[in-house]
Amino acid sequence: MSALSSSRLVFGAGGAVGGLSAAQTLDLAQSADELGYDLFSLSDHLHSEAPTVEPLATLGWLAGQTRRIELATNVAALPYRAPAVLAKSAETLDRLSGGRFVLGLGGGGYDAEFHAFGLAERTGGQKIAGQREAIAILRGLWSGEPTTLDGQEFTVRGARIDPRPEHPIPIWLGSYGPRALALTGELADGWLPSIGRVGLDGARRMREVVTGAATRAGRDPASIVCATNVIVRLGQRLPAGSGVVGGTVPEVIGQLVDIVAVGFTALLLAVPTVEEVEALARDVLPAVRDEVAARGLLRLPAADPATHG
Repeated sequence: MSALSSSRLVFGAGGAVGGLSAAQTLDLAQSADELGYDLFSLSDHLHSEAPTVEPLATLGWLAGQTRRIELATNVAALPYRAPAVLAKSAETLDRLSGGRFVLGLGGGGYDAEFHAFGLAERTGGQKIAGQREAIAILRGLWSGEPTTLDGQEFTVRGARIDPRPEHPIPIWLGSYGPRALALTGELADGWLPSIGRVGLDGARRMREVVTGAATRAGRDPASIVCATNVIVRLGQRLPAGSGVVGGTVPEVIGQLVDIVAVGFTALLLAVPTVEEVEALARDVLPAVRDEVAARGLLRLPAADPATHG
């Protein structure tokens, strides 16, 4: 079962990196696993101009070649897979990985991809309805009971899967708009935007929508993991407004701590090479943990030096 929670600071690798071969992806995942990163994720862009891997198949392959790191879709686009089929794939991946799978899920943000593949192109309202229905189908099938839903976007009738998951599989939503953020707070286990798209102030406002919706739904907002994708370029001076964290080691440390201060406890760091993953684990992440603890931004358990730099 996932060990990721809002009560501790965690770091991820992978995510928003493109153009990697299967071998490079494996090297990146295994290095992150050995260096103590908590999560390795893969994006879901089947129609693209750069080489990509299909995330579910690749994560299943990585599950057999990593030891402890959790694995996530970042994020699976609903138009590509029917929710009932996704439920079966997710259960299998979670089982094969020994309970290390997190399902990042999105309504589908890049309509040109779905148009190219001849898949459903939905309005904003239809995407929200589809996500709500998909979550109901996923959790219904994972319960082991026959599931029936006659929805606006998806329908299942007496559907079931066997075996059922041995524990709840977390669902993180990659959401940005007000209705999607409210749905996240109401139903999701985690929120996964990209900080470069919204900035610190935008992220702070969005997080308030998520936590407010959770409260109105009778949920503890602290039960929702607030994660974010962060593109990092250590040693590179980048123009203001680029949406990328970069600069010297102290500058990158400071920028990452600022992201934690907004309320994110899972930083998914997108760097494309093993060398950069190693440099962050050695020079940046321990200092971020220390600064976060010193400023009281999060009550953190003591870091294990054997697994966190």
